[in-house]
Amino acid sequence: MITLHNLEKVYGDVQALGPTTLEIPAGSITVIQGPSGGGKTTLLRLVAGLDRPTAGEIHIDGALASSPSQLLPPHARGIGLVFQTPSLWPHMTVAQNIAFGLQGRPRPELREHVDRMLTEMGLDGLSKRYPSQISGGQARRVAIARTLVTRPRHLLLDEPLIHLEDELKEHVLDQILNAVEEEASTLIYVTHSPDEARQVGGTLLTLVEGVVTPASGGTDG
Repeated sequence: MITLHNLEKVYGDVQALGPTTLEIPAGSITVIQGPSGGGKTTLLRLVAGLDRPTAGEIHIDGALASSPSQLLPPHARGIGLVFQTPSLWPHMTVAQNIAFGLQGRPRPELREHVDRMLTEMGLDGLSKRYPSQISGGQARRVAIARTLVTRPRHLLLDEPLIHLEDELKEHVLDQILNAVEEEASTLIYVTHSPDEARQVGGTLLTLVEGVVTPASGGTDG
């Protein structure tokens, strides 16, 4: 479970996230919608441990993860995170980027996991290319593969399908939801698309000007 208690984030004179109290059950799906600049990415960064809250606390799986005086690093939170910008390692190939979180595994096991993700994300034939040699949509799929291959307990996705073609969006979203179901992962999914929100399902929240509110009826329809 991910619990936010009176969580706030202020940058200078700007309150990016107002006092927020929220419980996200383990294994659940939560979709967050709202306009650009509303605080969605700020919320994900706080949950991931990339930013320290100005006030309040975050508990993950019952343990204190964030407060103004304490910050558990992202790798210790069991979290996988994909932002709108893929942020691949430029000096690594596609295969090496995907394998980054699997270091220390036996080579045959590592290769098996990477090959599976290449196939599932439609990236066959690109394993030896570098980020500068692939398209933006391909880079986005590599970033998603790099996160899913680690099988995180908690998955945070910030507009993961933006700029992908419609047919490809559907395929990649299916792979994401299959992985979430297989691992019983907790999913927090940020999107601007109402159609995408309905496809993801789960609980729908809106985040506008730093204020989180529940949307009546959720996304299950």
